[in-house]
Amino acid sequence: MTTPAGDTAGDLPDVAPQLRSLRRRRGLTLEAAARRAGLSPAHLSRLETGRRQPSLPMLLGLARVYGTTVSELLGETAPERDPIVRAGRPEPVGADGWTYHQAGGAGRAMQALRLQVPYSARPDQVRVHPGEEWLYVLSGRVRLALGDAVHVLDPGDSAHFDSLTPHRIAAATGTGAELLFVHTLLRSAAADLCIGGERGALH
Repeated sequence: MTTPAGDTAGDLPDVAPQLRSLRRRRGLTLEAAARRAGLSPAHLSRLETGRRQPSLPMLLGLARVYGTTVSELLGETAPERDPIVRAGRPEPVGADGWTYHQAGGAGRAMQALRLQVPYSARPDQVRVHPGEEWLYVLSGRVRLALGDAVHVLDPGDSAHFDSLTPHRIAAATGTGAELLFVHTLLRSAAADLCIGGERGALH
C-alpha cells in the first residue's frame, strides 16, 4: 500500500474493505459516490482497493455520503452505553500526514476528534456540506478560510460555523498545529438533496 510520507502503514487500520462495503450498502455506484464526495471515480477506486490512504477530509466527506461515522469507516466499535473514552483508545489514525484521535463515542451523530495537522504548502480542497463544525486550537496556529474571509487562530481560539459555508483548515506554522474538532453528521435522506447524485447499479 502506498502511504504518504510521515505515515506508518503498519499502524493504520485498513479502511478499504469498509469503504467498498458501505458504498454498496447505500446502493451507490462508484461514480455516484465519488461525485457526492467530491472525488474522481479513479481516486475512490484506489481508496477502495487500498492503493491510496484517505486524508481526514476525505474520510469526513465519505462518512457523510454513506450516512455513517469516521469510526465505522475505520472499523472501530465501542460500547454504545459507555460515555467514557480513555486516553489511547482507540489507537490514533494517520492519513496524508494528519493524525487524529477519536475523542467521542462511536456511532453518534456528533463526532469529536483531536487532530494533529502538519504544515503543508499544498492547500487542501475547499469543503461544502451540511452540518456544523467547531474547532479549538490547542497548540500552533491554524489558518481557517470561511468563504472569502481567512482567519488565523492562536492557541485558545475557537471557531463555530455552518459547514455549508465553503471552508478549509490548515496549519499556519511550520511545526504544525493541534486542535480539538467537533462536527455533526446528517443521517437523514434529506442530506442527499444537499449532496446531489443518483442511485444506480452496484460495481
